[in-house]
Amino acid sequence: MTDPKQAYLRSLVLERGLSANTAAAYGIDIDHLLSFARAQGLELGDITQEHLHQLIAGLVDMGLAPSSLSRFISGIRGFFRYCRIRGIIQADPSEVLEMPRLGRKLPDVLSLAEIDAMIAAIDTSKDEALRNRTIIEVLYGSGLRVSELTGLRLSRLSLPDQCVIVEGKGSKQRLVPLSPVAVTLIESYLEQRIHGPIKPDASDILFLNRRGGAMSRVMVFYIIRDLAKDAGITHRVSPHTLRHSFATHLLEGGANLRVIQELLGHESIATTEIYLHLDRSLLRRELLAHHPHFRPAPLSPSPALAEPFRFGASLQLPSS
Repeated sequence: MTDPKQAYLRSLVLERGLSANTAAAYGIDIDHLLSFARAQGLELGDITQEHLHQLIAGLVDMGLAPSSLSRFISGIRGFFRYCRIRGIIQADPSEVLEMPRLGRKLPDVLSLAEIDAMIAAIDTSKDEALRNRTIIEVLYGSGLRVSELTGLRLSRLSLPDQCVIVEGKGSKQRLVPLSPVAVTLIESYLEQRIHGPIKPDASDILFLNRRGGAMSRVMVFYIIRDLAKDAGITHRVSPHTLRHSFATHLLEGGANLRVIQELLGHESIATTEIYLHLDRSLLRRELLAHHPHFRPAPLSPSPALAEPFRFGASLQLPSS
């Protein structure tokens, strides 16, 4: 008999287009569910709503963050739904599980001065200096996710047109512009790249590690983290911080939210709207410019409003 977990994870990749990394994360959550069931002496079909409530209560007691708990519940609900549709179980005990309410955490953003400080912190005596400088420019200049950056391919790169085809979440492709600075840096990096080792399976990958293989997401995370530390930045900085900075600086410069949505590859505009909360002064400027009630009031009030209201004063009703 086919393992239900493995069959479900394959369906996530093949049918829903999720990445292998996302499917693996769901697999860890399902393993936790199955371990809990085994400890209780339960088969998959024996699990009830009460059992799931016990499991979730245990995760809460362990201090699991609401976002992680939400992903866990989403993962096991999808797994139970899959098993019920295929007749592996008779009833779905997860149907009534409620997702925890999540507060919308505003993303961290770097200032231009902080980004310049990170660039200045690059040790130019090292071979990887040019590569790392280029990575920062592509992350900040184009707003890519780290998984999109590590997956960039030479065959999808058009330097004359200053753009690249990026494969985002769910294997969806989009055309992303490259800044003139990024184009210049990529051209220089490509000249350097051909003189280093290149593994056959990474020949089409843009950014390579020292051994000539594709860079991992974790490696890029460490590069960005260490450069931020060397630049004297005390708050947490990751590759996603540069993506957030890209979107925020575009919005502050007057870019349309729909355009930012397309550039970031957000499926829903609601995801992009979180950047509206970052700059209260920007919101106020927009209201002052476009909403009639936010425009400066007239210097002198009308006579009717100038007269103070007195309780007990008679009201003059219009005659019929």
